[in-house]
Amino acid sequence: MSLRHLLLSGFAALTLGAATAEASPLSIVSSVGGAPTGAVRENFDDLALGNTSGQTTATGITVQIGGDAAIVQGSVGGRYAAPSLSGGNGAGFGPGGTAQGDGANGTAYLTTGSTGTDSGSAITLLLPSAMQYFGLLWGSVDGYNTLSFFKGNSLVGAVTGGDVAPLPNGDQGPQGTRYVNITSSTAFDRVVATSSSYAFEFDNVAFNLNPVGVPEPGTLALVAAGLLGLGAARRARRAQRPAA
Repeated sequence: MSLRHLLLSGFAALTLGAATAEASPLSIVSSVGGAPTGAVRENFDDLALGNTSGQTTATGITVQIGGDAAIVQGSVGGRYAAPSLSGGNGAGFGPGGTAQGDGANGTAYLTTGSTGTDSGSAITLLLPSAMQYFGLLWGSVDGYNTLSFFKGNSLVGAVTGGDVAPLPNGDQGPQGTRYVNITSSTAFDRVVATSSSYAFEFDNVAFNLNPVGVPEPGTLALVAAGLLGLGAARRARRAQRPAA
């Protein structure tokens, strides 16, 4: 295969890959680390514990609670477990923007309950405006946890525990908790957390009007540059070729 054909094939493959990726507007980065700089942070510590729905945080998020979902603290066996803080997960989420200490989260957090027990169980976050970035401290990740993003009544996309952890088996230790950063090419104004079994626990939400940390398509740019370079080189050789 000639260099030209190789480059064209690579360019076509990358273009097809980019088009396929665009079919889902959500981009996910899941790690032990925390939220990026420049995002608005919310730790829910000012909310009353229990299942009082409709409370609004200082950052403008209204928290709606359905079924056996709740704002809780600590852990209850078989129902919910506090997310584990480590590796910078709590940076900026402590009092006055300080960092939370490592270990089990000792402050208020949100738990979805189980739709298998009560079909209405859910935590809904009504954001102050349409956003394109959302982050959360996702505790003891399970494959049956689901986070859905909406713009009005239209579903933008969804993320499950299987999307954010290689083994979403409910590990309650540091490796079972992830800080999940999600960017979207389509704005959303409502985030709904559900779980078909006990439970989906989360805290330390971050959000931003604009996407945060979206990687540039560098490989695609390099292939395009290679094609341009190939064309320039051929034109130069033709210009230097002696007339017949």
